[in-house]
Amino acid sequence: MKIAIVTASDRASRGDYEDLSGPAIADWLATAMTSPYEIVRRIVPDGVETVRTALIELCDAEGAALVFTTGGTGPSPRDLTPEAMVGVIEKELPGFGELLRSIGLQQTPTAILSRQTAGVRGRSLIVNLPGQPAAIALSLQGVFGAIPKCLDLIGAGRMTVSDRWGAEGRAAPTLPDYLRS
Repeated sequence: MKIAIVTASDRASRGDYEDLSGPAIADWLATAMTSPYEIVRRIVPDGVETVRTALIELCDAEGAALVFTTGGTGPSPRDLTPEAMVGVIEKELPGFGELLRSIGLQQTPTAILSRQTAGVRGRSLIVNLPGQPAAIALSLQGVFGAIPKCLDLIGAGRMTVSDRWGAEGRAAPTLPDYLRS
């Protein structure tokens, strides 16, 4: 199974700073997944067209079953990842965004500013995650239980996860030490 990670960040795409969000997703997946998978990563500037182009390429040409985006979901003028989803996804899955905001609100009141969502393009599931590594881990713990079922329903393939997830994907895998605060 191919899993793609798209980091939307002007500064990381220019090399002004190291992307920590994409690797945080990859590290977290390594604790949760038991089925074989390949990760493809992209770091793109914020912006509708750059993110949209990456999503379409990863879903259609690369055949990614699961695509995580990180960054670009806030209210600032350059945060345009949700807008990039328009015209890419065929079905929105608003429950992901609702749950992600709920999880974030347990940590900080500014989580209400998040505009995360998820959707389906063909046989690919695209999920918007926040841009901070600690928030990514909490978000994945909350939504990951639904991802294998969704992938199966859309015909993307079967994903198996660690026994720590239990029969219904409710228990979260242990966080790497650097994500604990």
